[in-house]
Amino acid sequence: MQKILVLGAGRSATALINYLLDNSVAYDWKITVADHDLKLAISKIKDHPNGRATQFDVEDKVLRHELIQDHDMVVSLLPAFLHILVAEDCIELKKNLATASYVSKEMKEREAEIKSNGLIFLNEMGLDPGIDHMSAMQKIDEIKAEGGKLTAFYSHTGGLVAPESDTNPWHYKVTWNPRNVVLAGQGVAQYFENQTLRLVPYHQLFEQPFMIRVPNMGNYDVYPNRDSISYRTIYQIDEIPSIMRGTIRHQGYCSSWNLLVQLGLTDATTILHDLDQYSHRDLIASITRLENNVDLEMNVAKQLNTTIESSEFQNIKWLGLFENIKVKLNSGTLAEWLESILIEKWKLAPQDKDMIIMQHEFHYEIDGMKKIATSSMIAYGENSENTAMSRLVGITLGIGVKLIMLGQIKTKGIILPTSKSIYEPVLKELLDYDVRFRETEMVLN
Repeated sequence: MQKILVLGAGRSATALINYLLDNSVAYDWKITVADHDLKLAISKIKDHPNGRATQFDVEDKVLRHELIQDHDMVVSLLPAFLHILVAEDCIELKKNLATASYVSKEMKEREAEIKSNGLIFLNEMGLDPGIDHMSAMQKIDEIKAEGGKLTAFYSHTGGLVAPESDTNPWHYKVTWNPRNVVLAGQGVAQYFENQTLRLVPYHQLFEQPFMIRVPNMGNYDVYPNRDSISYRTIYQIDEIPSIMRGTIRHQGYCSSWNLLVQLGLTDATTILHDLDQYSHRDLIASITRLENNVDLEMNVAKQLNTTIESSEFQNIKWLGLFENIKVKLNSGTLAEWLESILIEKWKLAPQDKDMIIMQHEFHYEIDGMKKIATSSMIAYGENSENTAMSRLVGITLGIGVKLIMLGQIKTKGIILPTSKSIYEPVLKELLDYDVRFRETEMVLN
Protein backbone atom coordinates (compact mmCIF):
# COMPACT_ATOMS: atom_id res chain seq x y z
CA MET A 1 0.00 0.00 0.00
CA GLN A 2 1.34 3.42 -1.01
CA LYS A 3 0.71 6.55 1.02
CA ILE A 4 0.10 10.08 -0.28
CA LEU A 5 0.41 13.14 1.96
CA VAL A 6 -1.67 16.21 1.12
CA LEU A 7 -0.50 19.35 2.92
CA GLY A 8 -3.27 21.93 3.14
CA ALA A 9 -7.04 21.44 3.21
CA GLY A 10 -8.19 24.77 1.78
CA ARG A 11 -10.65 25.44 -1.01
CA SER A 12 -8.66 23.87 -3.87
CA ALA A 13 -7.93 20.79 -1.79
CA THR A 14 -11.50 19.47 -1.88
CA ALA A 15 -11.49 18.36 -5.51
CA LEU A 16 -7.94 16.99 -5.21
CA ILE A 17 -8.71 14.98 -2.07
CA ASN A 18 -11.94 13.61 -3.54
CA TYR A 19 -10.07 12.58 -6.69
CA LEU A 20 -7.33 10.80 -4.76
CA LEU A 21 -9.80 9.06 -2.45
CA ASP A 22 -11.93 7.98 -5.43
CA ASN A 23 -8.84 6.38 -6.96
CA SER A 24 -7.45 4.99 -3.72
CA VAL A 25 -9.42 1.73 -3.81
CA ALA A 26 -8.34 0.81 -7.34
CA TYR A 27 -4.68 1.69 -6.72
CA ASP A 28 -4.37 0.69 -3.05
CA TRP A 29 -3.52 4.15 -1.73
CA LYS A 30 -3.83 5.71 1.71
CA ILE A 31 -4.41 9.47 1.75
CA THR A 32 -3.38 11.67 4.68
CA VAL A 33 -4.72 15.22 4.78
CA ALA A 34 -2.72 17.54 7.04
CA ASP A 35 -3.82 21.05 7.97
CA HIS A 36 -3.44 23.45 10.89
CA ASP A 37 -7.25 23.24 11.20
CA LEU A 38 -7.88 19.62 12.18
CA LYS A 39 -11.67 19.95 11.86
CA LEU A 40 -11.26 21.19 8.30
CA ALA A 41 -8.96 18.28 7.43
CA ILE A 42 -11.44 15.81 8.95
CA SER A 43 -14.29 17.33 6.95
CA LYS A 44 -12.38 16.74 3.71
CA ILE A 45 -11.88 13.02 4.42
CA LYS A 46 -15.61 12.38 5.03
CA ASP A 47 -14.99 9.08 6.87
CA HIS A 48 -13.44 7.47 3.80
CA PRO A 49 -11.73 4.21 4.86
CA ASN A 50 -8.58 5.11 2.92
CA GLY A 51 -8.30 8.60 4.35
CA ARG A 52 -7.06 10.07 7.59
CA ALA A 53 -6.68 13.62 8.89
CA THR A 54 -3.97 15.08 11.07
CA GLN A 55 -3.10 18.46 12.52
CA PHE A 56 -0.09 20.09 10.95
CA ASP A 57 2.10 23.13 11.46
CA VAL A 58 4.44 23.71 8.55
CA GLU A 59 6.86 25.60 10.82
CA ASP A 60 7.24 22.50 13.04
CA LYS A 61 10.25 20.95 11.34
CA VAL A 62 10.18 17.75 13.41
CA LEU A 63 6.50 17.06 12.68
CA ARG A 64 6.90 18.03 9.04
CA HIS A 65 9.90 15.72 8.69
CA GLU A 66 8.08 12.80 10.36
CA LEU A 67 4.97 13.17 8.21
CA ILE A 68 6.91 13.35 4.95
CA GLN A 69 9.13 10.44 5.91
CA ASP A 70 6.06 8.28 6.52
CA HIS A 71 4.65 8.80 3.00
CA ASP A 72 5.63 7.86 -0.53
CA MET A 73 4.45 11.06 -2.22
CA VAL A 74 3.81 14.63 -1.08
CA VAL A 75 1.32 17.13 -2.52
CA SER A 76 1.66 20.70 -1.26
CA LEU A 77 -1.30 23.05 -1.38
CA LEU A 78 0.31 25.40 1.10
CA PRO A 79 0.93 29.06 0.19
CA ALA A 80 3.58 29.13 -2.53
CA PHE A 81 6.32 30.69 -0.38
CA LEU A 82 6.15 27.69 1.97
CA HIS A 83 6.75 25.06 -0.71
CA ILE A 84 10.50 25.35 -0.29
CA LEU A 85 10.30 24.09 3.32
CA VAL A 86 8.47 21.00 2.10
CA ALA A 87 10.80 20.64 -0.89
CA GLU A 88 13.90 20.60 1.31
CA ASP A 89 12.50 17.74 3.38
CA CYS A 90 11.44 15.88 0.24
CA ILE A 91 14.98 16.14 -1.12
CA GLU A 92 16.50 14.91 2.14
CA LEU A 93 14.00 12.04 2.50
CA LYS A 94 13.88 11.26 -1.25
CA LYS A 95 10.15 11.79 -1.78
CA ASN A 96 8.42 12.99 -4.95
CA LEU A 97 6.54 16.29 -4.74
CA ALA A 98 3.69 17.91 -6.69
CA THR A 99 2.30 21.45 -6.49
CA ALA A 100 0.04 23.69 -8.55
CA SER A 101 2.34 26.70 -8.05
CA TYR A 102 4.94 28.37 -10.22
CA VAL A 103 8.51 27.16 -9.74
CA SER A 104 10.16 29.51 -7.26
CA LYS A 105 13.73 30.78 -7.53
CA GLU A 106 14.58 28.91 -4.31
CA MET A 107 13.30 25.61 -5.68
CA LYS A 108 15.03 26.15 -9.02
CA GLU A 109 18.33 26.50 -7.16
CA ARG A 110 17.88 22.94 -5.86
CA GLU A 111 17.21 21.45 -9.31
CA ALA A 112 20.53 19.63 -9.71
CA GLU A 113 20.11 18.02 -6.28
CA ILE A 114 16.52 17.00 -7.05
CA LYS A 115 17.57 15.41 -10.32
CA SER A 116 20.62 13.63 -8.89
CA ASN A 117 18.38 12.04 -6.26
CA GLY A 118 16.14 10.67 -9.00
CA LEU A 119 13.14 12.66 -7.77
CA ILE A 120 10.16 14.09 -9.60
CA PHE A 121 9.07 17.57 -8.56
CA LEU A 122 6.00 18.28 -10.69
CA ASN A 123 5.05 21.96 -10.51
CA GLU A 124 2.57 24.28 -12.23
CA MET A 125 0.04 21.45 -12.34
CA GLY A 126 -3.22 23.32 -11.86
CA LEU A 127 -5.38 25.61 -13.98
CA ASP A 128 -3.17 28.61 -14.70
CA PRO A 129 -0.46 27.50 -14.54
CA GLY A 130 -1.29 23.97 -15.64
CA ILE A 131 -4.13 23.47 -18.08
CA ASP A 132 -2.90 26.54 -19.95
CA HIS A 133 0.51 24.90 -20.47
CA MET A 134 -0.93 21.60 -21.61
CA SER A 135 -3.59 22.90 -23.97
CA ALA A 136 -1.13 25.37 -25.52
CA MET A 137 1.58 22.77 -26.03
CA GLN A 138 -0.85 20.30 -27.55
CA LYS A 139 -1.75 22.79 -30.30
CA ILE A 140 1.80 24.09 -30.73
CA ASP A 141 3.11 20.53 -31.22
CA GLU A 142 0.27 19.83 -33.65
CA ILE A 143 1.09 22.92 -35.76
CA LYS A 144 4.79 22.02 -35.81
CA ALA A 145 4.03 18.40 -36.78
CA GLU A 146 2.02 19.64 -39.76
CA GLY A 147 4.94 21.80 -40.90
CA GLY A 148 3.54 25.11 -39.69
CA LYS A 149 5.57 28.03 -38.39
CA LEU A 150 4.20 30.05 -35.48
CA THR A 151 4.36 33.82 -35.83
CA ALA A 152 2.34 34.87 -32.77
CA PHE A 153 0.92 33.27 -29.65
CA TYR A 154 -1.53 34.83 -27.20
CA SER A 155 -2.85 33.02 -24.14
CA HIS A 156 -5.35 34.50 -21.68
CA THR A 157 -7.18 33.14 -18.63
CA GLY A 158 -9.69 34.64 -16.24
CA GLY A 159 -11.41 33.48 -13.08
CA LEU A 160 -14.72 35.33 -13.32
CA VAL A 161 -18.26 35.19 -12.04
CA ALA A 162 -20.90 33.34 -14.09
CA PRO A 163 -23.45 35.60 -15.84
CA GLU A 164 -26.34 34.47 -13.64
CA SER A 165 -24.34 35.37 -10.51
CA ASP A 166 -23.04 38.70 -11.82
CA THR A 167 -24.74 41.05 -9.37
CA ASN A 168 -22.31 43.92 -8.76
CA PRO A 169 -21.05 46.81 -10.94
CA TRP A 170 -17.51 45.41 -11.02
CA HIS A 171 -18.77 42.18 -12.65
CA TYR A 172 -16.33 40.35 -10.41
CA LYS A 173 -16.34 38.26 -7.24
CA VAL A 174 -13.51 36.57 -5.34
CA THR A 175 -13.21 32.91 -6.27
CA TRP A 176 -9.60 32.40 -5.21
CA ASN A 177 -7.06 33.82 -2.78
CA PRO A 178 -8.18 37.46 -2.28
CA ARG A 179 -4.62 38.56 -1.56
CA ASN A 180 -3.57 37.39 -5.02
CA VAL A 181 -6.40 39.47 -6.51
CA VAL A 182 -5.16 42.62 -4.74
CA LEU A 183 -1.50 42.07 -5.61
CA ALA A 184 -2.09 40.86 -9.19
CA GLY A 185 0.23 42.25 -11.82
CA GLN A 186 2.71 43.96 -9.50
CA GLY A 187 6.09 44.39 -11.09
CA VAL A 188 6.78 45.06 -14.75
CA ALA A 189 4.88 43.16 -17.44
CA GLN A 190 7.00 42.13 -20.42
CA TYR A 191 6.08 40.61 -23.75
CA PHE A 192 7.13 40.65 -27.40
CA GLU A 193 5.27 42.33 -30.23
CA ASN A 194 6.75 41.83 -33.72
CA GLN A 195 10.20 41.14 -32.20
CA THR A 196 9.96 44.34 -30.16
CA LEU A 197 10.23 44.13 -26.39
CA ARG A 198 7.26 45.75 -24.65
CA LEU A 199 7.53 46.72 -20.98
CA VAL A 200 4.55 47.87 -18.95
CA PRO A 201 5.28 49.24 -15.46
CA TYR A 202 2.70 48.36 -12.82
CA HIS A 203 1.32 51.89 -12.50
CA GLN A 204 0.38 51.75 -16.21
CA LEU A 205 -0.77 48.14 -16.37
CA PHE A 206 -4.51 48.72 -16.10
CA GLU A 207 -4.68 51.93 -18.13
CA GLN A 208 -5.02 50.45 -21.60
CA PRO A 209 -6.16 46.82 -21.54
CA PHE A 210 -6.36 44.80 -24.73
CA MET A 211 -9.74 43.61 -25.96
CA ILE A 212 -10.44 40.01 -26.98
CA ARG A 213 -13.58 38.37 -28.28
CA VAL A 214 -14.57 35.02 -26.78
CA PRO A 215 -16.85 32.98 -29.07
CA ASN A 216 -20.47 32.95 -27.84
CA MET A 217 -19.52 35.08 -24.83
CA GLY A 218 -18.66 38.56 -26.15
CA ASN A 219 -15.82 40.99 -25.56
CA TYR A 220 -13.48 41.05 -22.57
CA ASP A 221 -10.51 43.09 -21.41
CA VAL A 222 -7.05 41.59 -20.93
CA TYR A 223 -4.04 42.97 -19.10
CA PRO A 224 -0.60 41.40 -19.70
CA ASN A 225 0.93 39.06 -17.13
CA ARG A 226 4.29 39.87 -15.62
CA ASP A 227 6.46 37.54 -17.69
CA SER A 228 5.43 36.32 -21.12
CA ILE A 229 8.93 36.19 -22.55
CA SER A 230 10.16 33.10 -20.67
CA TYR A 231 7.39 31.07 -22.31
CA ARG A 232 9.17 31.26 -25.64
CA THR A 233 11.70 28.85 -24.14
CA ILE A 234 9.23 26.87 -22.03
CA TYR A 235 7.02 26.23 -25.07
CA GLN A 236 10.00 25.73 -27.41
CA ILE A 237 9.04 28.64 -29.68
CA ASP A 238 12.16 30.74 -29.07
CA GLU A 239 12.03 32.58 -32.37
CA ILE A 240 8.36 33.57 -32.29
CA PRO A 241 8.02 37.33 -33.03
CA SER A 242 4.97 37.98 -30.83
CA ILE A 243 3.95 36.39 -27.54
CA MET A 244 1.78 37.58 -24.69
CA ARG A 245 0.00 35.90 -21.80
CA GLY A 246 -2.68 37.85 -20.01
CA THR A 247 -5.49 37.92 -17.48
CA ILE A 248 -9.12 38.22 -18.57
CA ARG A 249 -11.56 40.60 -16.89
CA HIS A 250 -14.97 41.99 -17.80
CA GLN A 251 -14.86 45.26 -19.69
CA GLY A 252 -14.60 48.21 -17.31
CA TYR A 253 -12.86 46.28 -14.53
CA CYS A 254 -9.33 47.35 -15.47
CA SER A 255 -10.12 51.06 -15.73
CA SER A 256 -11.83 50.91 -12.33
CA TRP A 257 -9.00 48.93 -10.74
CA ASN A 258 -6.57 51.46 -12.16
CA LEU A 259 -8.04 54.10 -9.83
CA LEU A 260 -7.26 51.88 -6.82
CA VAL A 261 -3.69 51.48 -8.08
CA GLN A 262 -3.33 55.25 -8.54
CA LEU A 263 -4.59 55.77 -4.99
CA GLY A 264 -1.88 53.41 -3.74
CA LEU A 265 -4.36 50.97 -2.21
CA THR A 266 -2.53 47.91 -3.59
CA ASP A 267 0.70 48.77 -1.77
CA ALA A 268 1.85 45.90 0.45
CA THR A 269 5.13 47.31 1.72
CA THR A 270 4.39 49.49 4.76
CA ILE A 271 2.65 48.28 7.92
CA LEU A 272 0.28 50.92 9.30
CA HIS A 273 -0.89 50.89 12.93
CA ASP A 274 -4.07 51.81 14.80
CA LEU A 275 -6.08 51.69 11.59
CA ASP A 276 -9.24 50.84 13.48
CA GLN A 277 -9.18 54.35 14.94
CA TYR A 278 -10.12 55.66 11.50
CA SER A 279 -12.95 55.31 9.02
CA HIS A 280 -12.59 54.35 5.38
CA ARG A 281 -13.31 57.96 4.49
CA ASP A 282 -10.61 59.19 6.90
CA LEU A 283 -7.99 56.99 5.21
CA ILE A 284 -8.93 58.13 1.72
CA ALA A 285 -8.62 61.76 2.85
CA SER A 286 -5.25 60.98 4.42
CA ILE A 287 -3.94 59.13 1.36
CA THR A 288 -4.95 61.92 -1.02
CA ARG A 289 -3.96 64.70 1.43
CA LEU A 290 -7.37 66.29 0.97
CA GLU A 291 -9.79 67.76 3.46
CA ASN A 292 -12.38 65.31 4.76
CA ASN A 293 -15.39 67.45 3.92
CA VAL A 294 -18.44 67.28 1.64
CA ASP A 295 -16.22 67.91 -1.40
CA LEU A 296 -13.93 64.92 -0.77
CA GLU A 297 -15.41 62.76 -3.54
CA MET A 298 -15.24 65.57 -6.07
CA ASN A 299 -11.66 66.46 -5.16
CA VAL A 300 -10.48 62.82 -5.20
CA ALA A 301 -12.09 62.36 -8.62
CA LYS A 302 -10.30 65.48 -9.85
CA GLN A 303 -7.00 64.17 -8.47
CA LEU A 304 -7.59 60.93 -10.38
CA ASN A 305 -8.37 62.84 -13.59
CA THR A 306 -11.92 61.58 -13.71
CA THR A 307 -15.37 62.70 -12.58
CA ILE A 308 -17.74 61.62 -9.83
CA GLU A 309 -20.21 60.55 -12.50
CA SER A 310 -17.79 58.21 -14.30
CA SER A 311 -18.52 54.50 -13.99
CA GLU A 312 -14.96 53.92 -12.73
CA PHE A 313 -15.35 56.37 -9.85
CA GLN A 314 -18.81 55.04 -9.05
CA ASN A 315 -17.26 51.56 -8.81
CA ILE A 316 -14.68 52.56 -6.20
CA LYS A 317 -17.37 54.50 -4.35
CA TRP A 318 -19.55 51.34 -4.36
CA LEU A 319 -16.77 49.59 -2.42
CA GLY A 320 -17.50 51.91 0.50
CA LEU A 321 -14.22 53.83 0.41
CA PHE A 322 -15.98 57.12 1.19
CA GLU A 323 -18.20 55.82 3.97
CA ASN A 324 -17.76 56.66 7.64
CA ILE A 325 -17.30 52.99 8.55
CA LYS A 326 -14.55 52.07 10.96
CA VAL A 327 -11.66 50.08 9.49
CA LYS A 328 -11.76 46.50 10.78
CA LEU A 329 -7.98 46.03 10.85
CA ASN A 330 -5.89 47.24 13.75
CA SER A 331 -2.68 47.12 11.74
CA GLY A 332 -1.73 46.16 8.21
CA THR A 333 -0.78 47.50 4.81
CA LEU A 334 -3.05 49.46 2.50
CA ALA A 335 -3.31 46.30 0.39
CA GLU A 336 -4.55 44.37 3.42
CA TRP A 337 -7.10 47.09 4.13
CA LEU A 338 -8.36 46.87 0.55
CA GLU A 339 -8.40 43.08 0.78
CA SER A 340 -10.59 43.24 3.91
CA ILE A 341 -13.08 45.36 1.97
CA LEU A 342 -13.11 43.18 -1.13
CA ILE A 343 -13.62 39.98 0.86
CA GLU A 344 -16.97 41.39 1.97
CA LYS A 345 -18.05 43.32 -1.14
CA TRP A 346 -16.98 40.65 -3.66
CA LYS A 347 -18.03 37.63 -1.64
CA LEU A 348 -19.73 34.75 -3.44
CA ALA A 349 -23.24 34.12 -2.16
CA PRO A 350 -23.85 30.43 -1.27
CA GLN A 351 -25.43 29.58 -4.63
CA ASP A 352 -23.24 31.86 -6.76
CA LYS A 353 -21.35 30.21 -9.59
CA ASP A 354 -17.93 31.15 -10.86
CA MET A 355 -16.73 30.87 -14.45
CA ILE A 356 -13.32 30.14 -15.98
CA ILE A 357 -12.44 31.41 -19.43
CA MET A 358 -9.20 30.29 -21.09
CA GLN A 359 -8.42 31.24 -24.66
CA HIS A 360 -5.35 30.70 -26.83
CA GLU A 361 -4.71 32.31 -30.20
CA PHE A 362 -2.14 30.80 -32.56
CA HIS A 363 -0.98 32.73 -35.63
CA TYR A 364 0.97 30.55 -38.04
CA GLU A 365 2.03 30.04 -41.64
CA ILE A 366 1.66 26.74 -43.48
CA ASP A 367 1.76 25.80 -47.17
CA GLY A 368 1.92 29.46 -48.15
CA MET A 369 -1.16 30.33 -46.11
CA LYS A 370 -1.48 32.49 -43.02
CA LYS A 371 -3.89 31.15 -40.42
CA ILE A 372 -5.24 32.00 -36.99
CA ALA A 373 -6.45 29.18 -34.77
CA THR A 374 -8.42 30.09 -31.65
CA SER A 375 -8.90 27.56 -28.85
CA SER A 376 -11.37 28.41 -26.06
CA MET A 377 -12.45 26.68 -22.85
CA ILE A 378 -15.27 27.79 -20.55
CA ALA A 379 -16.07 26.04 -17.28
CA TYR A 380 -18.67 26.80 -14.60
CA GLY A 381 -18.77 26.10 -10.89
CA GLU A 382 -21.68 24.55 -9.00
CA ASN A 383 -21.85 26.98 -6.07
CA SER A 384 -19.59 29.03 -3.77
CA GLU A 385 -17.97 25.90 -2.32
CA ASN A 386 -17.61 23.75 -5.43
CA THR A 387 -16.11 26.36 -7.70
CA ALA A 388 -14.78 25.79 -11.19
CA MET A 389 -11.50 27.31 -10.03
CA SER A 390 -10.99 24.78 -7.23
CA ARG A 391 -12.25 21.88 -9.35
CA LEU A 392 -9.92 22.53 -12.26
CA VAL A 393 -6.90 23.11 -10.02
CA GLY A 394 -7.59 20.12 -7.78
CA ILE A 395 -8.48 17.52 -10.39
CA THR A 396 -5.62 18.52 -12.68
CA LEU A 397 -3.16 18.23 -9.81
CA GLY A 398 -4.73 14.90 -8.81
CA ILE A 399 -4.23 13.46 -12.29
CA GLY A 400 -0.59 14.55 -12.19
CA VAL A 401 -0.13 12.81 -8.84
CA LYS A 402 -1.68 9.65 -10.25
CA LEU A 403 0.73 9.65 -13.20
CA ILE A 404 3.67 9.88 -10.80
CA MET A 405 2.31 7.17 -8.52
CA LEU A 406 1.79 4.82 -11.47
CA GLY A 407 5.30 5.45 -12.79
CA GLN A 408 4.04 7.03 -16.01
CA ILE A 409 6.24 10.13 -15.65
CA LYS A 410 9.81 9.11 -16.38
CA THR A 411 11.63 12.45 -16.40
CA LYS A 412 13.45 13.34 -13.19
CA GLY A 413 14.02 16.78 -11.67
CA ILE A 414 11.79 19.86 -11.72
CA ILE A 415 9.25 19.33 -14.47
CA LEU A 416 6.28 21.19 -15.94
CA PRO A 417 3.36 19.55 -17.75
CA THR A 418 4.56 20.64 -21.19
CA SER A 419 5.61 17.28 -22.66
CA LYS A 420 3.28 15.09 -24.67
CA SER A 421 3.73 12.20 -22.23
CA ILE A 422 2.06 14.34 -19.56
CA TYR A 423 -0.38 16.64 -21.37
CA GLU A 424 -1.90 13.93 -23.55
CA PRO A 425 -3.22 11.66 -20.75
CA VAL A 426 -4.16 14.61 -18.52
CA LEU A 427 -6.17 16.46 -21.17
CA LYS A 428 -7.81 13.19 -22.19
CA GLU A 429 -8.96 12.50 -18.62
CA LEU A 430 -10.07 16.11 -18.09
CA LEU A 431 -12.66 15.55 -20.83
CA ASP A 432 -14.46 13.36 -18.28
CA TYR A 433 -14.83 16.50 -16.17
CA ASP A 434 -16.13 18.57 -19.08
CA VAL A 435 -12.85 20.43 -19.56
CA ARG A 436 -12.77 20.74 -23.32
CA PHE A 437 -11.40 23.26 -25.79
CA ARG A 438 -13.37 24.33 -28.84
CA GLU A 439 -11.36 25.44 -31.84
CA THR A 440 -12.05 27.79 -34.70
CA GLU A 441 -9.70 28.52 -37.59
CA MET A 442 -9.46 31.40 -39.99
CA VAL A 443 -7.39 31.70 -43.18
CA LEU A 444 -6.03 35.19 -43.71
CA ASN A 445 -5.01 34.87 -47.37
